[in-house]
Amino acid sequence: MMHTELDVWKKSMDVTEHIYIITKEFPKIEHYTLARQTRRAALSIPSNIAEGASRRTTKDYLRFLYIALGSSSELETQCMLSKRLTYYDFDCEKDLTSVKRMLTAMIKSLEKGNKIK
Repeated sequence: MMHTELDVWKKSMDVTEHIYIITKEFPKIEHYTLARQTRRAALSIPSNIAEGASRRTTKDYLRFLYIALGSSSELETQCMLSKRLTYYDFDCEKDLTSVKRMLTAMIKSLEKGNKIK
C-alpha cells in the first residue's frame, strides 16, 4: 500500500499543515527556536511514515514508524508548551492523540505479522 493511502499519513499531513500555519504567528523571537523545532517534529511524522512504507522489510518499516511515534510525542510536548506560553489556542493534542493511536495500531499489527491494509 502506498503511504499516501494510509489514514495515519493523511491525518499527520493535516496536523503538519496546521502546525505550519499557526507557527507563522509565533512571536519573532521564537521563529528560530520553538517554531522551527515544532515544524521539524511535525514534518518528521508523515515523512517517516512515507519513508518506512517504501522500505523492503517489516523491520525497517517498524523502525520508521517508531521514529514517527517519537516525533509525535515531541510535537505534543512543543504544542503544550506553546499553549502554555499563549502563542495559540489550537488543541493539537487531540489530533496528535489520534495520530499516536493510529501509529500504535499499525506498529502492533506489523509486529504480529499482519500486512497493512
